[in-house]
Amino acid sequence: QVQLVESGGGLVQAGGSLRLSCAASGRAFSRYFMGWFRQAPGKEREFVTAIKWTSTSTYYADSVKGRFTISRDNAKNTVYLQMNNLKPEDTAIYYCALDPSWYLERSSNSWNYWGQGTQVTVSS
Repeated sequence: QVQLVESGGGLVQAGGSLRLSCAASGRAFSRYFMGWFRQAPGKEREFVTAIKWTSTSTYYADSVKGRFTISRDNAKNTVYLQMNNLKPEDTAIYYCALDPSWYLERSSNSWNYWGQGTQVTVSS
């Protein structure tokens, strides 16, 4: 199995920055995507960003494009989410996820492995 452990959430003022980390361990896959989803109170879990196993391709939701950056450190088996210019509407629980697939699926239902989530709160 796969274990994903997130860290780095917290409270920040609008316009501020946070960096989330997700450390992966356990089973290895030859091809996969790692990504971040978020879920605000009363809303469905939504896709935020993902990175391909080759690290050559990244994908973003329109709502975070230009403000968030996903990256990875293969040596540490860790994926990062740098969030800049945060807005109150970014407030949510952020989940790290892994999908052992050839193709990116933006629906959370298609992702197999999940972290426990980390709270991000942006005050206005």
